[in-house]
Amino acid sequence: MPLLSDEGGSTTLANADEQEPITDSAYGTVAGDSERLHVLCVIVARAQNATRIQNSDSSSTLQNSESRPYENKTIGSRTFKGRDSESGSSNNGDSESLSSEDRTSGLPTAAEARFISTLPLETLVSAAGTIRDQREDPHIVTFSPKVFIPVTFLCRDSCAYCTFAKPPDQVRRAYMTEAEVLEVARAGAAVGCVEALFTLGDKPELRYEEARKELQELGFPSTLHYVAHLASRVLQCTGLLPHINAGTMGVADLVLLRHVAASQGLMLESTAESLLKPAGAHWGCPDKEPTARLATIEAAGEARVPFTSGLLVGIGETSEERLKDLLILRDLHARHGHIQEVIIQPFRAKGHTRMGGWEDAAAEELLWTVAMARIVLGADMSVQSPPNLSSGDLAQRALIAAGINDWGGISPLTVDWVNPEAPWPHIQELMSVTAASGKVLVPRLPVYPQFLSLHNQDKWLDPSVVPSALRLADSSGYARCQQWAPGTMLPLPSDARGILRNEGAVGDDAGSQPISAAATAAVVAGTAAGAVAPATAAAAGAATQQAQLPASQEKRLEERGGESIAIGADGLLTGTSRYAASGDVDASPSDEARRKNDAGIVRLFAARGADFHAVCNAADELRAVVSGDEVSYVVNRNINYTNVCTYGCQFCAFSKGKSADSLRGQPYLMPLDEITCRAKEAWERGATEVCMQGGIHPDFTGDTYLSILSAVKAACPDMHVHAFSPLEVWHGATSLNCSVPHFLRLLKDAGLGSLPGTAAEILDDSVRAVLCPDKISTVQWVEVIEAAHAVGLPTTSTIMFGHVDHPVHWARHLLLLRATQERTGGITEFVPLPFVHMQAPMYLKGRCRRGPTFRECVLMHAVGRLVLHPHIRNIQASWVKMGVDGVFCLLAAGCNDVGGTLMNESITRAAGAVHGQEITPQRMEAIITAAGRLPRQRTTLYESAMPRFQNV
Repeated sequence: MPLLSDEGGSTTLANADEQEPITDSAYGTVAGDSERLHVLCVIVARAQNATRIQNSDSSSTLQNSESRPYENKTIGSRTFKGRDSESGSSNNGDSESLSSEDRTSGLPTAAEARFISTLPLETLVSAAGTIRDQREDPHIVTFSPKVFIPVTFLCRDSCAYCTFAKPPDQVRRAYMTEAEVLEVARAGAAVGCVEALFTLGDKPELRYEEARKELQELGFPSTLHYVAHLASRVLQCTGLLPHINAGTMGVADLVLLRHVAASQGLMLESTAESLLKPAGAHWGCPDKEPTARLATIEAAGEARVPFTSGLLVGIGETSEERLKDLLILRDLHARHGHIQEVIIQPFRAKGHTRMGGWEDAAAEELLWTVAMARIVLGADMSVQSPPNLSSGDLAQRALIAAGINDWGGISPLTVDWVNPEAPWPHIQELMSVTAASGKVLVPRLPVYPQFLSLHNQDKWLDPSVVPSALRLADSSGYARCQQWAPGTMLPLPSDARGILRNEGAVGDDAGSQPISAAATAAVVAGTAAGAVAPATAAAAGAATQQAQLPASQEKRLEERGGESIAIGADGLLTGTSRYAASGDVDASPSDEARRKNDAGIVRLFAARGADFHAVCNAADELRAVVSGDEVSYVVNRNINYTNVCTYGCQFCAFSKGKSADSLRGQPYLMPLDEITCRAKEAWERGATEVCMQGGIHPDFTGDTYLSILSAVKAACPDMHVHAFSPLEVWHGATSLNCSVPHFLRLLKDAGLGSLPGTAAEILDDSVRAVLCPDKISTVQWVEVIEAAHAVGLPTTSTIMFGHVDHPVHWARHLLLLRATQERTGGITEFVPLPFVHMQAPMYLKGRCRRGPTFRECVLMHAVGRLVLHPHIRNIQASWVKMGVDGVFCLLAAGCNDVGGTLMNESITRAAGAVHGQEITPQRMEAIITAAGRLPRQRTTLYESAMPRFQNV
């Protein structure tokens, strides 16, 4: 029940500790701070215990991640622990299934918010920080690497604080040209930006003849149509994701821009009516009418637009009006689920404006508003405050303490055209400030992860936008910012090989801790670091000069020290110091309980920085205990007897079927004598195994598989045959109208030695419905594997990851493998298979990511070692997917096997991989030795194998 309810003109506080209710008819004139503190503590406790309300299908570290054992926080006299480590959730719902009540579940009522709002600032900040740390990604603070594109400085409004809007006689022309826009966007893409921020004056053609004339010359009926064209060109030519702030609009306008933009935004600023009066900040500004702005935000929800809004603090509104506006934004989001972030922006006075003589927004007012935004909006909403408007480490750390989790857009290339006197901090500096508060700075896209999840992306993004968004995203929906991809010759992240061997060197900020609530007092007291200095006369003058873009983007980049955005092997921005572990990850082998639930495993997959190294080191230490320093390999040959397949797997570039005629090469069906010839050749070259798989040819039956098997065994009686995926087994049994166990016994009697655990892809049917809807289900895959074990046929196990899946799906996959192995004991190894994207049909259609990042690849092997221990002892690195350099890294992260020499490799090569078809035994041993390990040739079943030929 709500703690406060407005009934009969009074407000009743229901004590959660069974105390007698108290009455406070005026929200605080009777009750004292002790009662307010009690209400605040209950709000915090409710946030800690509330079920996670998610807007996606548990797609990222924002969803389904385990609750974190974060530091204790003291609020008043009560101490609150971090979230219970066993309370993580696994919600499969999407935003469409949530009601308004769902989206406000666990949040304070309006009466409760008003009641606690007069508590001391330090108390509110402490509570807000605790609530923020209930997020599914509490260790992460994000920013969007962007370029700022000021399409037009003309505006029909005349806000009293604005230097962005200018009359026609102060600009060279009304609008940027397409060539100018593309120049900026291409320069941004070259340095790793992901967002193109389109900002413009509101409807200038309604006020200025110059705007109307120029639009006519350009061939567009309105500014919005021209912006839509420019955004389309940026999306098509550079891949940057447009975020458009185009002013007040209706549904039709929002839909027009939705076709070409990942997200849109409109600051609510304030609904205070006093601001519209003469001498008010919004006097003479028709687009600042609260009803118009609220209608636009509402319409954005109706149009399914991921949307940004926020408040402008210190322009003449009161704190009570700010709290009311936060509640209004919450209600709008509750109806539609579309507001992805709320910006709390402080007013900064600018010379040559009507409000040039005003005081800047007080630091305490900014922090109060940030803290109340977090308390009112809850843990799941992103709360942002621009760092360039709160200069200095102390002021920025205070914002983190008060509950923000995002810094907004930061550009390494362009100025902040709205606040040109306040340069953005260097990324390195912001990384340091964030780390000093115990957080990790991570780049994001302009559209937040929940809108890009597997089952939400088509609801919230236009089909023309989805491909670019997926190309730029990692598995958690954050910005990828990395060129490397599995199967390519692109270089590994520069820190890859060395960093995995470094056991936790840290930077100068390693000992820093989050700023305490008490430390905000220095900011409130008015330290120089707490605010941006008023604009100097020179800066103010520059802001009113003729607006034009820098002549050279290179000059701007040079001014910022050649800054660019790239993610290293450990998930941190490159060029930054390494920081101590957050204490948020316990990867020790003894922590088995945490690894028995998907939320705990998702936490491991979210590791970055020193946490990443902790996971890798724990996996490598466990590998040393289990396997010692030996690294095994098998001399084998792949025989893929046909690429003709009746199935339509969206990831497969190998199979040839009716739906793939235009995508790949010629179909083939290998004759039986060619199969046996290849097997004999392999035996003569020293192979102990042939691995045979193929497409599901329409003419194949179970007898086909039996005949292939019999022919190979007749030609090479001592060759171990490792063959037939669970899909092929299921197909063979079905075609013979017999049970799977019966067919497996027939295969075993014909000489089958073991099965590859392929066709697993992701063992989660919500993913399989997208990847391979006509393939066997998760239950059927497990049925085949367990039946094979029951008749004495060992199998491998695999995961093919990095496409449309998310860490929670990986966690469920690992847990299913673990449970299967606990029951049967028949799995010999775990083989992660990073998705190779280049020629995959779904990538060519723009329906998936570019494979996993390097960090995700390493963590899959390391986390696999930790989660599957002690049941699956062998973790294999795929040189075909990762290349030799990648294998070196994986051998330091829990792997003890490098797979087979192969002799032929067709499937990954068909997807575009370039790492070759064969590694000879001699080279394999040289690679292992170079990694400082001891090579051991093995059999398929991991027994030692003596090389039969030394001159292979």
